[in-house]
Amino acid sequence: MSKKRRPLPQGRTSWKKTAVTAIPAVLAVGAMASVMAEGALAASFAVSGTNFQVTSGKLTSQGLASYVHTDRDVGGKGHPVALLGLGRATLSDICQAAEVKTPLGTVVFKLTAGGDAGQVTADSLVIDAEDLVGDARFGTAQIGRDASTLDQVPGVQGEKGKFGLQAGDIEVAGVRSHAWSATGGNFRLKGLRLDVSLDGKKCF
Repeated sequence: MSKKRRPLPQGRTSWKKTAVTAIPAVLAVGAMASVMAEGALAASFAVSGTNFQVTSGKLTSQGLASYVHTDRDVGGKGHPVALLGLGRATLSDICQAAEVKTPLGTVVFKLTAGGDAGQVTADSLVIDAEDLVGDARFGTAQIGRDASTLDQVPGVQGEKGKFGLQAGDIEVAGVRSHAWSATGGNFRLKGLRLDVSLDGKKCF
């Protein structure tokens, strides 16, 4: 005859039961963190009502994947962009500037880093850009590949049947872009400086 299990004293916790219950939650959090690290959630938030400038003297990356995407603001308005996924990005310097209207007038929110302080680096950098200007060199390139089959940058894939392109190691000098969003992991911003000023100077 099996022994009856004694009820736990009040206030005590069954750690075995707690562990079993917690496993799915832990796995879900781990999976979410993995997806975020790969940049797959780059477009999961509503963008603001204005784009911003991004410049860099030189950008290099171990891999590029790109396809056409639509960012949406809180009002549901769509903004067509080229989603640019960079596997491991290194920038000689970076400047980001956005104009923001306030009761005091138009304020320029400006962030700079790199240059003499050292390079800027980021893992799984994803930029949703309206345009991109610069002098580029691609190690290898595949243009017109189905966006759902892109595999150069983990987590960066589009819809089946849509236009996409990807490349191996890339280098772009004189980068200028208007973007709606940018996300990445393990950002290293040496010499970071943030300025907010009325009618301030933008990046270009």
